[in-house]
Amino acid sequence: MAVSISRRRPKSSKKLEAKQSYFGFTILYNFLSRISALVFLIILIYLWSSFSTLITGNIIHVCFSTRKLNSLYCLSAGTHPSFEIPTSTNNNTSIITPGIGHGNATETGKFPNIPRLVTTRNRVDMNDRDERVASAVKVVEEQLQVHRSWRSNKNYATCDGQGIYVYDLPSKFNKDLVGQCRDMVPWQNFCGYLSNEGLGEPIANLGKGWHKTHQYSLELIFHSRVLKHPCRVYDEKGAKLFYVPFYGGLDILRWHFKNVSNDVKDSLGLELVKWLESQGPWKRNSGKDHVFVLGKISWDFRRSSETLWGTRLLELEKMQNPIKLLIERQPWHVNDIGIPHPTNFHPHSGNDVVSWQMKIMRSNRKHLVSFAGAARADAEENIRSILINQCTSFGNDKCHFLNCSSSKCDEAESVIELFVESEFCLQPPGDSPTRKSVFDSLISGCIPVLFDPFTAYYQYPWHLPHDHDKYSVFMDKKEVTQMNVNIVERLSNISLRERENMRRYIIYELLPGLLYGDYNAELDKFQDAFAITMNNLLERVSRLDEAHKD
Repeated sequence: MAVSISRRRPKSSKKLEAKQSYFGFTILYNFLSRISALVFLIILIYLWSSFSTLITGNIIHVCFSTRKLNSLYCLSAGTHPSFEIPTSTNNNTSIITPGIGHGNATETGKFPNIPRLVTTRNRVDMNDRDERVASAVKVVEEQLQVHRSWRSNKNYATCDGQGIYVYDLPSKFNKDLVGQCRDMVPWQNFCGYLSNEGLGEPIANLGKGWHKTHQYSLELIFHSRVLKHPCRVYDEKGAKLFYVPFYGGLDILRWHFKNVSNDVKDSLGLELVKWLESQGPWKRNSGKDHVFVLGKISWDFRRSSETLWGTRLLELEKMQNPIKLLIERQPWHVNDIGIPHPTNFHPHSGNDVVSWQMKIMRSNRKHLVSFAGAARADAEENIRSILINQCTSFGNDKCHFLNCSSSKCDEAESVIELFVESEFCLQPPGDSPTRKSVFDSLISGCIPVLFDPFTAYYQYPWHLPHDHDKYSVFMDKKEVTQMNVNIVERLSNISLRERENMRRYIIYELLPGLLYGDYNAELDKFQDAFAITMNNLLERVSRLDEAHKD
């Protein structure tokens, strides 16, 4: 008789296997989870080492390792949105909001050719907008005329009783700030950029006089030159001009990457003003014959109530009378005066300048147009993205794009060599209207192409001529962003003769006055940017003195 054997296993056996299977799965799941968590942690560590992220107010600043140290967008990330600018000197009900900042990297988040207009009470209607904007621009142009009226035809190397007194400030206001260079920028030692009196380390590949100069080194460069100015006096009674060597830009930079309160950020500036108020020269003229050189843009010293970035040094009541020399001025403050960004070339003698002029005049300019910069990742319609797209649609001979989102622009050699080989250099605004690159292009004999009048035309009345057609090409940013013009095709239509005339003017007329010589400079053949600035300051204070006598 056949015996039937059931294949059905006991319920207890199934339960045991299920438990074993579940137990095995749990071990495997836990193991894989830990591996995944470990991999994820490694990725996080890698990303953390690749960039720094800082949050100030509602603004996030990200600084990638490939461009951290030299990136304007990283270190000047505090150009804040909705900064209030008065449209006139006697009407505080209306303000212009340029909206320059990281809070909005779209086209409306950049400084427009014609600023966006609002009121403190309500929005003005569009019919009134143009009139108010025109009024605001008129104020800027009137102030520039005032600045140009201070231009001097004299060379105050002979002084003629125009003494310059340099305050011997407590070291906490300058030297001690330089001493913090190792910790100023978290990811790298900043000291090399502040060496050689702010010139930085030499660049052997570019030759004599070239240095790794940081764009925020102006305070040190200027201070070292003022100390050796022939008009310097050591008795304040013999002085007409008083120089305050406060390194306010470094003061801002040291707090940029630290979580500190606004009171901490403002403390050193307040201490300085209190110290100055105790000085006799300051009391006599309420600071009107005093001058500050600040190596960052004006907005960084005019913190608004909505943000945590920067200080309020230039918003202090006591700081309204002195002259402030900055790499970018606030266009509606008459005592803000823009002076050139420091470039990497610091000649010692007139022969150094002549040698460089001859070299770039003879250069084979194989690129019609070049652009050294980077797009904004979150702004496809930003002018930079449009320029890059137009540029790369042509070959390198027509338009060469040097992508600064990589490390290619960290070395001055790459940028200068490109500009020396280019006819035109595109200079769209960045996080603020001005660019150091404008001066890099000019000292390379490359004609800058500007898209915003605030990039240069409303900034540097002592160093650039009123007739900007002599040294630059202007294309309205609105025309470019609306795709009404192709920049490469437009520049191709400029004749060789026009280009040559502009280049000669740039190289032989402008270039010497855009350079800062080294700290022992003997530029007997030329006036550099420092000499022009000091002569104009002495001219201004001389007129101020005459007005007081009258």
